Amino acid sequence: MPLIAMTREMGSLGKDVAAAIAGRLKKQVVHHEIIDNLASKMRLRKSHVIRFLEGRSGILERLTTDKTSLSIYTADETFALAESGQVAVIRGWGAAHLLRPVPHVISVRVCAPFEVRVGRMMERLNTDDRDFVVNEIKLSEEAHGAITRRHFGISWQHSDQYDLVLNTERLTIEECTDEVMGLLDDPTFQETPESMRMFRNLALAAHVRSALRQDPRTGKMQISITAENGVVTLSGLVDPGQEPKDAAEVASRVPGVKDVVNQLRLAVPGARHIVEG
Repeated sequence: MPLIAMTREMGSLGKDVAAAIAGRLKKQVVHHEIIDNLASKMRLRKSHVIRFLEGRSGILERLTTDKTSLSIYTADETFALAESGQVAVIRGWGAAHLLRPVPHVISVRVCAPFEVRVGRMMERLNTDDRDFVVNEIKLSEEAHGAITRRHFGISWQHSDQYDLVLNTERLTIEECTDEVMGLLDDPTFQETPESMRMFRNLALAAHVRSALRQDPRTGKMQISITAENGVVTLSGLVDPGQEPKDAAEVASRVPGVKDVVNQLRLAVPGARHIVEG
């Protein structure tokens, strides 16, 4: 069955749409479920991680958050949840962009005009402080925008990044749900051996990247990682003092890895290198 990866704007009713879809499919919606593991891996308080990802962190928290590790661990947890087969919708955390290359994933954006969302949030929070609500919405969107630009090189509000864009100013929650459900039987989004192969390769690469980040010997390495049918290839340059064999050892211990092709090389001190992304 296709997996639905959703992003939504604050006040767009995306949370309600996700819950309605999951209810019809009798499966789970994933949102904060990844936070406990993220906080543990990063040695941060759960509240710190939530505030940062939702754009509500203070200056000190933003400066002290390791954004690269957060991105790596989020990808790791997102793929792990998708692999479990227990979820119908993954909401937020960049899942709509992270999983978009997989053909059997439906990327959905739920949106509404800014003033509509402001009104909904004022009602939800039972406040007449419009300036406060406007600031909260803008902070959330700035954080989301920064994360997607940094890690995916895209603007998350562009409609061409999604398979389906739903405007809840004009559509009810039920109508939005009907639109998503209508794609579940579309041949374009069905699981195939090729789509599952692509998913497993991306997932394994994410798990290896996370394992390397967590190991003190390899945590600072900036290398390329690809996976193909259980064979992981490590390529790039490592700094003096770092050992390519350590990366191969860590990668080989990740469940699902059948073999490691180690193409890492030591960088020459003082030499200039151009890294292609």
